[in-house]
Amino acid sequence: MEIAIISDTHMPRGDRRLPAACVQRLRAADLILHAGDLIAPSVLRELQSLGPVIAVHGNVDGADVRQALPAVQLVRAGAVRIAMTHDAGPVGGRAARMRARFPTADAVVFGHSHLPLHELSADGFQLFNPGSPTERRRAPAHTMGIARVDGGALSFELVTLG
Repeated sequence: MEIAIISDTHMPRGDRRLPAACVQRLRAADLILHAGDLIAPSVLRELQSLGPVIAVHGNVDGADVRQALPAVQLVRAGAVRIAMTHDAGPVGGRAARMRARFPTADAVVFGHSHLPLHELSADGFQLFNPGSPTERRRAPAHTMGIARVDGGALSFELVTLG
């Protein structure tokens, strides 16, 4: 199973849109995860036109998005459990904090910082932030993520977008 992961799209804003390479990967995926800050329900509808979507709301999402989406989701993909939240908090102690908050999860996907991250703990627990395909801020490039589930194995890949 292949899962496309995005966060912090912050759309609509001006003529901002998802990069073509991102849309292509979203369309090809078996599942799309969005880790918050969509901004408007139209973004969720656009994603749903590309494939099945599981999303959480972020800190700058409007009331309509907050009402439609939870703050936290636990996604089951085969034998793998992925927790999703928008803001995983400060860097210091993040892995331990997320492990304690989501004890049954194999990984936590989050957004908020716009900074791509893949961290693998010694016990196999993973943290993953796909960055943003539309608003890179301090990140060197626009990014997204791909997760692959093969039986009980979960792997993540950060993808740099043009």
